[in-house]
Amino acid sequence: FPSFTTSTGMDPSGKLQDELHGSKVELGKKVTLLRGISIIIGTIIGAGIFISPKGILRSSGSVGMSLIVWIACGVLSLLGALSYAELGTSITKSGGHYTYIMEAFGPKMAFIRLWSDLIAIRPAAMAVISLAFGQYILEPLFMPCGIPPMAVKLATATGITSVMYLNSMSVTWTARIQNILTLSKLLAIAIIIVPGMYQLFKGETQNFEDAFDLSKVQLSGIPLAFYSGMYAYAGWFYLNFVTEEVEHPERTMPLAICISMAIVTSCYVLANVSYYTVMTAEELLSSEAVAVTFAEKLLGNFSRVVPLFVAMSCFGSMNGSLFALSRMFFVASREGHLPEVFSMIHIRRHTPLAAVLILYPMTILLLFVGDIYSLLNFMSFLRWLFIGVVVLGLIYLRFKKPDLPRPFKVPLFIPVIFCLTCFFMVFLSLYSDPVNTGIGFAICLTGLPAYYIFIYFSHRPKWLQNLQIVLEVVPADQ
Repeated sequence: FPSFTTSTGMDPSGKLQDELHGSKVELGKKVTLLRGISIIIGTIIGAGIFISPKGILRSSGSVGMSLIVWIACGVLSLLGALSYAELGTSITKSGGHYTYIMEAFGPKMAFIRLWSDLIAIRPAAMAVISLAFGQYILEPLFMPCGIPPMAVKLATATGITSVMYLNSMSVTWTARIQNILTLSKLLAIAIIIVPGMYQLFKGETQNFEDAFDLSKVQLSGIPLAFYSGMYAYAGWFYLNFVTEEVEHPERTMPLAICISMAIVTSCYVLANVSYYTVMTAEELLSSEAVAVTFAEKLLGNFSRVVPLFVAMSCFGSMNGSLFALSRMFFVASREGHLPEVFSMIHIRRHTPLAAVLILYPMTILLLFVGDIYSLLNFMSFLRWLFIGVVVLGLIYLRFKKPDLPRPFKVPLFIPVIFCLTCFFMVFLSLYSDPVNTGIGFAICLTGLPAYYIFIYFSHRPKWLQNLQIVLEVVPADQ
């Protein structure tokens, strides 16, 4: 079939000639500081803070200890985010974890990370957050009755399709809508924080008496509380997936990361203080959806609006993560780890169309036929294993490439502390759930034979390249 490019010396032909003539097809630098903050905040804050802060309370054993865990996890996440800021400003390529592992440890390790993401981690994570969207967008329509499971799945499939469509159509509109969704989820948190703080200042402090009662605190539960907390903060690394589209990355990335983590940590801690002001620890632990219970106790009929805000929050997480992940597949294709079509840009919309759509079939398949939550259990430890490997790579590059330009450089103790935290969480997974962790590790290791089949021996499905004609995409200008 004909090969379409823009101005790289190859002759475009067919109906795309006029579209390509004299034009430059590439991903533009459209991620400003505000949009960078929106991507990070909008992806971190999903459904968790509205639904299930009780996991940390249950594991930590007391109100006071749970608040300390929330603050500590925010600080630890900031250390990780600062480490990624150094990597993002010194290795100015998009792709996030994949790119940094490639630079530090080579293509084989990077492919294993990519393979794990592609076949399980990302489709399962997208399906789970999308299911929360489907559940909460329908909640006001069915209150107080239960929602039919098939209705949830159909609403979820609609949400996934709309996010894919939006990201396929326009980078600018994707970023604008992410800004709006981020503002809406901050408004939702404000609806919890403001009346909660009002009650606190009125003197409603009885639920904080004996907040640091250590009689129920078990040392073995603290690591599990940190595990839940770090999961709630996950998402601070997504801006690194789109480095090439960030304006002035050496300034924008550190600023966006620091501002975002300060906002998210403050919101999480104040929201939990508000929950504890209105609900006892026992009420919080027995609640299915903490924010809805809070609203019913304090806001009356207005509580019906809360599920809609939770749904918008989930949609923002879906949108932000897909925007970032598509760039990882784009870069992986450019490096030769995926078929070339996934590194091509739509001739008019300037979006990486094939890279956006790559997760769609597997996500929909898992949504309707897969045991998603089991798959996430298999894969939860891999998240921290690979993030630990990335930050270990930062430490390794300090010695391997001491002359690498580093516009933003963190003190060495920051990546060391964070790296040790990640590997501790991996060890905790092996100890607490060896079967599921072992299965996840086995799925990860299937990347080795896949590497030799598809990359080393170059046995790739050629029919995929025909997508270039169907999708009207061309190689991007480098």
